[in-house]
Amino acid sequence: MSDHLDIYPTRLKEYRKPVPRQDPIVHARNQKRWEGPLDEVALSRYERDGYLWFEGFFSKDIIEPFFEELKAMAEDEELMRSDQVITDPNSGAIRSVFGMHHLSERFDKLTRDPRILGMVRQLLGSEVYIHQSRINDKYGFEGSGFDWHSDFETWHSEDGMPRMRAISASLMLTDNNEFNGPLMLIPGSHREFIPCVGETPEYNWKASLKAQKIGVPDQGSLARLAEHGGIEAPKGPAGSLLLFECNVLHASNENMSPWPRSNLFFVYNSVDNTLNEPYAAPMRRPEYLGARETVEPLSMHDEFPELTGQGVKPLE
Repeated sequence: MSDHLDIYPTRLKEYRKPVPRQDPIVHARNQKRWEGPLDEVALSRYERDGYLWFEGFFSKDIIEPFFEELKAMAEDEELMRSDQVITDPNSGAIRSVFGMHHLSERFDKLTRDPRILGMVRQLLGSEVYIHQSRINDKYGFEGSGFDWHSDFETWHSEDGMPRMRAISASLMLTDNNEFNGPLMLIPGSHREFIPCVGETPEYNWKASLKAQKIGVPDQGSLARLAEHGGIEAPKGPAGSLLLFECNVLHASNENMSPWPRSNLFFVYNSVDNTLNEPYAAPMRRPEYLGARETVEPLSMHDEFPELTGQGVKPLE
């Protein structure tokens, strides 16, 4: 385990009160070098809610090749046997595929889209690299849900991420509606850290990526935060984009509809926030879950020139 100072203790033997956030939410406030495409209204909304929602950020024509590439991956027998592919605990279908930016050149270019990268650099106040990338799939009638959690709690305890200075970009590869298990968030929950009870067992990720049991906040804290901030589930067409702060609590229900739900996630971490040893786990997780070897700053890649003129103003 890490010998660095742990200001966010978790995976404890007994309940401990929530810890006030010790890190900025918008890191570029005092670093004018990182002025970017988001205006003051958007920055203030991100500080308040912990996320920004952009409906129809990419057109369906741009997104469709990504979904086709995902379907081709499902037919790759060697890939399906690898540890990077997580199957649904109930159906056996693909639940998640990790390391997407290493598996696909097109996905890699997407992580360096100028508009997304510009917003992420502005919010984190630094150059960034990909900490983790994945696709989460929910097939119609059978896709399991994801329990309430803070991504940072996992990345801190099991990967050794020291501070709250990371952002997830979730791109909808299919329509997300109220029936197919959209992502739910508790606005404002990123302002405090909820320590979780239960020590991390060895190789915990092999079970937790199928059904998370360790690192789940207590129901009392969840109820209190939801009573204050509510629960929101951004919904929209394929091509929509959600940027959410690493500590915001989120979850999703199982897919009870006939329509699939596939979302692509890129986790951007500041180059000034690279990983230590795990703070509350007996061993490191694999590289495809928490990057240590590839932490070079991302360069922009203008793969979609016809889109770069569009604005990046989030929806009200």
